[in-house]
Amino acid sequence: MVRRIDVTGASGIRLAAWEFADPPKTDPGRGGADRSGADSGAAGGGGSGGARAGGSEQTPGVLLLHGLMGRASHWASTARWLAERHRAVALDQRGHGQSAKLPETEYTRGAYVEDAEAALEELGLAPAVLIGHAMGALTAWQLAARRPDLVRGLVICDMRASALGAASQREWEEWFKSWPVPFATLADVRKWFGEDDPWVERPNTSRGEFYAEVMAEHEDGWRPVFEPEQMLKSRETWVYDAHWEELAQVRCPTLVVRGLDGELGRAEAQEMVRVLPDGRYAEVVDAGHLVHYDQPEAWRVAVEPFLDEVLR
Repeated sequence: MVRRIDVTGASGIRLAAWEFADPPKTDPGRGGADRSGADSGAAGGGGSGGARAGGSEQTPGVLLLHGLMGRASHWASTARWLAERHRAVALDQRGHGQSAKLPETEYTRGAYVEDAEAALEELGLAPAVLIGHAMGALTAWQLAARRPDLVRGLVICDMRASALGAASQREWEEWFKSWPVPFATLADVRKWFGEDDPWVERPNTSRGEFYAEVMAEHEDGWRPVFEPEQMLKSRETWVYDAHWEELAQVRCPTLVVRGLDGELGRAEAQEMVRVLPDGRYAEVVDAGHLVHYDQPEAWRVAVEPFLDEVLR
């Protein structure tokens, strides 16, 4: 079962968190009952809203943070196996999924980190393991450096610590302009992102499915659930800077995972492991940037032993 829990992030923004398991039992010591709504469908599928929930003190917490343009439902397969032994919650970050997308909202690094911090505290997950993909991984290690008391372990999935630079941001601006929106059907979405997108080197079915999950139907066709302008604002707050110093401040055990054909190169990934005070390395073959989505079983094989070590 998947249930939605509303979380209040930085500056009062409304965020949607999704828990993949049966609701936790009421803790008499906390007073009051769990009032969260339940959704038997996939995260991001329009479940009933809910209030905040108290945490389980017996079950280790895991918070999953998607990347830029992603949503909590992209973690569904990971969250379900995690939920067998852990309390697994995936967060729709600001501007994404079913969380608020207010035009006047800040899309700074600080805001994203504060949102994740609020989620850990409001949901009673801490000290938790943070699992982040791409931008979500950066948020995770920035939070781990800032609030080590909230984080007992960290998984960084295909995110670089080096600066990407102005050219990268311009490429993204042009890429968004190339999208043939609105798409007539979801099949068109899958085909464009899986085959026709100039950034696709060879057909990639999972990439098409990934982007189909972030589309919503409108009168004129299918459009992304996010605003591209907000995504660019989010990206420009980290793309020009390197993040090695914050990485070196992460004290908890950390696993750096890359897809063999992903955006994080092997040399940089291994340097990240060297910089981390307690870093480990893993790579997943036949996977690109969307490691956990491309190869979910191999991703589990790479990550689960680390979690067992950290949470035992």
